[in-house]
Amino acid sequence: MTIEAKLEQMASQVASINEKYGEALAIIESQSARIADLEGQLLAISTVATVTKTSKNSHLPPSVDLSRKNQSLREKSDKPVGGQKGHKGHTLKMSDTPDKIEPLYPDFCQNCGLSLSGAAFELTARRQVIDIPPIVPITTEYQRYSTTCTCGHCQSGTFPDGVDNHIQYGKNIQSLVVYQSCYQFMPFARLQDFFKKVCHVPISKGTIENIIRRTAQKSQNTYESLRQIITLSFFVGSDETGFKLNGAKGWFWVWQNAVVTYIVAACSRSKQVIADHFPEGLPNSILCSDRLAAQLSTITKGSQLCLAHLLRDLNYLIDAEKDEKIVWAMDFKKLLKDAIKLKQQASHYDKNDEKAIDIQERADKLLNNIILEQLLKENLKFTQTIVFLRAMIKHREALFQFLYHPLIPSDNNGSERAIRIVKIKTKISGQFKSLHHEFAVIRSIVDTAIKNGQSVFHAVKAMVELPV
Repeated sequence: MTIEAKLEQMASQVASINEKYGEALAIIESQSARIADLEGQLLAISTVATVTKTSKNSHLPPSVDLSRKNQSLREKSDKPVGGQKGHKGHTLKMSDTPDKIEPLYPDFCQNCGLSLSGAAFELTARRQVIDIPPIVPITTEYQRYSTTCTCGHCQSGTFPDGVDNHIQYGKNIQSLVVYQSCYQFMPFARLQDFFKKVCHVPISKGTIENIIRRTAQKSQNTYESLRQIITLSFFVGSDETGFKLNGAKGWFWVWQNAVVTYIVAACSRSKQVIADHFPEGLPNSILCSDRLAAQLSTITKGSQLCLAHLLRDLNYLIDAEKDEKIVWAMDFKKLLKDAIKLKQQASHYDKNDEKAIDIQERADKLLNNIILEQLLKENLKFTQTIVFLRAMIKHREALFQFLYHPLIPSDNNGSERAIRIVKIKTKISGQFKSLHHEFAVIRSIVDTAIKNGQSVFHAVKAMVELPV
């Protein structure tokens, strides 16, 4: 090969290398730009993640807050603390028919020492002490006798209903067991101690468990009637909370309104729980809940989102995605608070009412797709706001149902109060070992009794006295 040919070959190789070098530089520049973009997104996401979720800006309970400062959504009032003017106080009242009277007559004069026997006395003051006598168990023995009639038939006496064993605990003790366990949340060990040392009645853990289980079994018909009432109700609030069952995760569900509470213990948080207990859904009801997909999948007449939950979500968005360019979350929060104030002024409004129309028009403006498109053009710093906005657009009709019906509240606080008792019980008694279904049955009836102004103990005793 000649020198000219070799030089031409080397020049071709150099040109090829330069071309590949240029391509490599282009790839490097493209990747550098991509890396810078991803670093910016990670920085935005990490900025959001630095905001700690509390009970004020999320659905977490107050017990998880590092600071126990009051996290209520209620704004500060200009009213003074304590009882307000016109508030009617309550105090112990003296009985006009005391069970026992102890007359106190002086025997002699403390001034001169003379005896006062035979003197005329007048009543000048009264004081009363309310107390209970020492608890002493009463044992009643039923003795059955038999005789032979002149016709030859042997006739025996009949034991009262419920007296089935040679020895057993009476209705009052059984009622007290259920009352203390399912209403006062007393653990079994402390319940044993109470009966032994205060009531002077020895009782085993097995017996306590059997009493609670038997009471729940006898109350199944009443429990079922509560479910049927919920099915026919115009308004129903629903919520769910987790609990520990021998270390495993379980869920208590509640469906309730102003007069009825129906609680269910389940192993999951899925919509299958709803299908198991309400196979046809709640076609007659406006259902108030949070944004759990299972709740929103319920077949209903209509839905109402809990505004208290939405306000906490908005608090988080305002804290996490704070920026001068975005005021949407703050504006939407003000809209919800204005709607709540409107509900406080009147039980319900006509759809043609100017105040209600103003709320709806403001909502339409804030949920306009143009705003969503504008936010989508922003970087990922506002991604959670976008998710929330899309959810509000999807559930637009479930925002202000409460404005048009006196029975529909703006929040789901009734359901949260009903389900909170599960957390209180587990904090006092620890996790459930068993009897979670029985607790749901008994507590449903107890809460229903409370809502209807009935005595809890009398309601429990009525359950205990039901026939087997």
